[in-house]
Amino acid sequence: MKLNIGWKRGDWAAYFGLMTNNLTNLLTMMGLLIFVVGIPTEIVYGRIAPAFGFAVLLASISYAYFGAQLAKTTQRSDVTALPSGPSAPSIFTVTFLVIMPVYQQTQNAEFAIQIALVWCFVEAMILVGGSFLGETIRKMIPRTVLLSCLSGLGLLLLAMNPMLQSFEAPTVSFIVLLLIFINWFGKSPIFARIPTGLLLLVAGTVLAWVSGLQSPEAIKASMASFGFNPPGIHIDSFLQGLPHALPYLASAVPLGLANYIFDLENIESAHAAGDEYNTRNVMLANGLSSTVGCFLGNPFPVTVYVGHAGWKAMGASIGYTLASGITMFIVPLFGLGAFMLAIIPMTAIVPILVFIGVVTANQVVRETPKNEVPVIFICLFPWIANWALTIVNNVLSAAGTSGAAIGSKVLASKGVYYTGLVHLGNGAPLGSMLWGCIAIFAILNKPLRGAISAAVGSVLALFGVIHAPVVGFAQGPSMMFVYAYLMMAVMFVIKHFIDSKQAAADSTPGSALSK
Repeated sequence: MKLNIGWKRGDWAAYFGLMTNNLTNLLTMMGLLIFVVGIPTEIVYGRIAPAFGFAVLLASISYAYFGAQLAKTTQRSDVTALPSGPSAPSIFTVTFLVIMPVYQQTQNAEFAIQIALVWCFVEAMILVGGSFLGETIRKMIPRTVLLSCLSGLGLLLLAMNPMLQSFEAPTVSFIVLLLIFINWFGKSPIFARIPTGLLLLVAGTVLAWVSGLQSPEAIKASMASFGFNPPGIHIDSFLQGLPHALPYLASAVPLGLANYIFDLENIESAHAAGDEYNTRNVMLANGLSSTVGCFLGNPFPVTVYVGHAGWKAMGASIGYTLASGITMFIVPLFGLGAFMLAIIPMTAIVPILVFIGVVTANQVVRETPKNEVPVIFICLFPWIANWALTIVNNVLSAAGTSGAAIGSKVLASKGVYYTGLVHLGNGAPLGSMLWGCIAIFAILNKPLRGAISAAVGSVLALFGVIHAPVVGFAQGPSMMFVYAYLMMAVMFVIKHFIDSKQAAADSTPGSALSK
């Protein structure tokens, strides 16, 4: 069968936006491993990065195929392929909770990577196994909850930091933001004959060079990373790490569940935008792509990337995600990442991510019935706390201290409720969905489903998957959440019996006359 990969004007903007976001994650990953952990450059550049890019490419090919199939089946010309990319939270989790402690303890980079490969494999298997339940779970959880959770992810994890970066270089980013407002949000575009994505990059790059934010020395320095680094097969590394990995897998299960939820939310977002992809196929593609990447030496899983609604709003078709995947493979293959960012400044690119985050959040506003709107804001709270907790911890770490060292009472006296940030921010993906379900079933008066949601929250808290900085069974601080969720479940059950009693009373003979 001939695979028809469409390409439209909107694909240019979507390609630059998605590719740059993925490229930023790639460079972040390489920087963390080399400069923070101390993994040798030959392992990072020669093994991990090429396998990282190949895993993204495999997922991108799958998504392009799914998009072409959907376009053929529905005879539509406006199908937008799902965006593919690495799981950004996994980059930090694998690096700081697996690779760094193992390497610091053993000073053996090979062994640290072996353990991380097993971690990635467990993540991939959660997606593969969950693919057979994904469609059922997606139908059980109300659309408002799924989209609300995704809006928090889009605003806080995708758009907030780019917005802050924009305000660090306003002479560049303000014009780029204004062009986005006019051309993508507005109805009367300026310079309409030029693809907006290209216009943004050209305008931002010119302004950055004129403002002195880019330097020729950076281009010269970036050339040191040039080379040819084809991916190799490293199944032996995975097998060698298998017997030793169990103590380090505690974070794999909750983050695997979080990635599973991300996929569900992003697939639901595509459905809401009119592109109905098969949940099982997409999750299998992610799980298998991550597994192949693992066997090639990459410890970081891939996922459905956030922002389908935003790319669709740009007018993207199918080709953008495939082009981004190809770029993500070529860049580490030849060591071109630093060179590309030395020419095109981040300040010209990050406003595009602000747009994607805003459109992602706006989708839930369009799709949500009026009485369910409060759920949107309830789902935002865990994401806000997660973002704030990350900022606070990074600041304290830079100052050479920690929240525990300062003390929660001292921080609370300054208006920083650190304990609350820790409890609400940890496990944000699952916490956001949990509280969204509790809120919506309370609003819609479905108490039994609310009781089930609260009971699930109790179990998650019992194992430290939510509201705890580390996973662990029946940890002291977690138990108050276990009891609190059980109390909510009991309240829901009481509400169910009250409603049943009232319904029975209303249906008895003579009740209508008495009214």
